[in-house]
Amino acid sequence: MKRLQLQRWSSTVLSPRARTGYCLHQQLYSSRLRYQSTASPVQAESAPHDGVDMFDDPKMMSQVRRVHRRKSNLAYPSPPVEAATKSAKLAALHARLYLPSRLPLQTLARTLVDATADANADFNNESLATLGHDLLTYYTTEHLLCNYPRLPLTVIFAAMYAYAGPKTLAAMAKEWGVELAALPGGEVDPGFLQFQRVDPGTDVDANSDLQSARPYAAQKNWRKTVTSKIFYDDEFGDQIKGAVTTGAGSGVTAELASATFVRAVMGAIYLHAGRPAAKRFFEQHFLSRHLNISELFNFSQPARDLARLCARENFEPPVAKIVSETGRKSRHPVFVVGIFSGQDKLGEGAGASLLEARERAALAALKGWYLYSPLNARVPSSMEEEGAAPWKPVYVDLGEVIV
Repeated sequence: MKRLQLQRWSSTVLSPRARTGYCLHQQLYSSRLRYQSTASPVQAESAPHDGVDMFDDPKMMSQVRRVHRRKSNLAYPSPPVEAATKSAKLAALHARLYLPSRLPLQTLARTLVDATADANADFNNESLATLGHDLLTYYTTEHLLCNYPRLPLTVIFAAMYAYAGPKTLAAMAKEWGVELAALPGGEVDPGFLQFQRVDPGTDVDANSDLQSARPYAAQKNWRKTVTSKIFYDDEFGDQIKGAVTTGAGSGVTAELASATFVRAVMGAIYLHAGRPAAKRFFEQHFLSRHLNISELFNFSQPARDLARLCARENFEPPVAKIVSETGRKSRHPVFVVGIFSGQDKLGEGAGASLLEARERAALAALKGWYLYSPLNARVPSSMEEEGAAPWKPVYVDLGEVIV
């Protein structure tokens, strides 16, 4: 009550100039006391002499404001929201990635705050990263399945990891010029990626109680089957480890924090600019990266797999024939062998021996079958565009040959 009466008195009796000085004095009085009690010897020497009020010295006033602002920012686990508009690093990152103008700098600054730096869900990137992770998985999966419908499951998992795996996302964050903060805090520039690092000597690859996480899969011993990878593994075909502890106090690796940041950027674009902008960002930054899928295959017995494939598709049994050879009795012979199914040549390979050339020809035939890609393939997300043509079902293959 006395404070309210004092405010009314100051607003009615004092002049505008005196009222401004009075309000400033009330705001900085506590800072003044803290400054005088915690001043270093250098600051004490520069303090005003007796009889001179610090509020009459503009330099001292600005120094008090800086001290007060620094002390208030130290109370926050992450930079305040209003600091995003004053960060040159953040504005440069926004322009470098050519992000939509509807994506504010405040949201971009939030994508750089990991959950281990700030446990408050309103200021970290955990929710944005969850949305971005689902979008990246969806767009990558539909691209692979619609453009390469015959790929084996293991190759799809490898391609998924190559496009949207944590190592790829961490490399992208580094290519974008994102720098890592040594420690998170309210005084850090919002343009730095902030996260709590793991303690030295921590085993980050240790599984935490897989038996309790998935007891049914462990009891049935389905870890060796292809079906178990679909139902019980992550989107990359890897074993799902135990629950990961997140929040302030725990730590993550720089790779995981960078990957979470890239996913959060994807989710932020989707929320602020919509689906077309998010898909355009995915095509520009993810699908534009060259991936040679033919190098992801690893057949142990290609001749046997090719024979099983021809039997399933009702083709004539594959037969290996010599197409050409040179230097059979020299130190470096070269044999060119073709795999034929009736009158059709399925593949061709060259090697220093007939067996090596036959294996390479069978491998080329298998890759020619599994790398089939239909012309003008459409993905399901293309129906979200305005004025999209009627949907036509995509080609669905029988699947890989299980041996």
